[in-house]
Amino acid sequence: MAPEPVAGFRQTRFFNAFWLPLARFASWILFTLLGPTRVFGRRNVPRRGGLLILANHRSDVDPILVQIACPRTIYFMAKSELFDFPILGKAIRGFRAFPVKRGEPDREAIKRAVALLKAGETVCIFPEGELSESGDMLPLKPGVALIVRMAGVPVIACGLKNTNRMMPYGKVIPRPSFRWIEARWGVPKQFEAHATGEEIMEWAAQALEKLT
Repeated sequence: MAPEPVAGFRQTRFFNAFWLPLARFASWILFTLLGPTRVFGRRNVPRRGGLLILANHRSDVDPILVQIACPRTIYFMAKSELFDFPILGKAIRGFRAFPVKRGEPDREAIKRAVALLKAGETVCIFPEGELSESGDMLPLKPGVALIVRMAGVPVIACGLKNTNRMMPYGKVIPRPSFRWIEARWGVPKQFEAHATGEEIMEWAAQALEKLT
């Protein structure tokens, strides 16, 4: 068994064999009933090795859709405020989320993400750093480029559409979207060691804009 990449995380066979498929199935039913939902480009997702996923952020259900659409177990970087709620915090930790402080460079969160990626895991971050109230993509946070350069793993964009119709900004109860809810995978990108932060950020913004 591979060594534990980050304190507080245990990758178990039981989780991958039972809990994750069960959660995917239940979530897919929910999205099908309220969507319907479709996924494009799933074959583009590398099945092995460290992988960083970048997704746009329109709704609180976005992490669920990304995990439904991805064939791999994902670790999510989530805003630290969510972990202050005892039940919710415990639940999202159980499904591989770890906290990041918003509004400031969070070195601990970046170190966790990089350690997981170097250990061959899949990490998803929402580079806008917050929900988009209008649905339009917000400027991306520069920490994305730092993680890419430090981890040295492939990066793939996942464009999400109409999740904000299923759970609008500021709401906590999902509703029928009356539109297709979509997740579209781009083509993975491996940056050279000498790639600049500007180059990485430009690629990320263009990839997400194209997919959404």
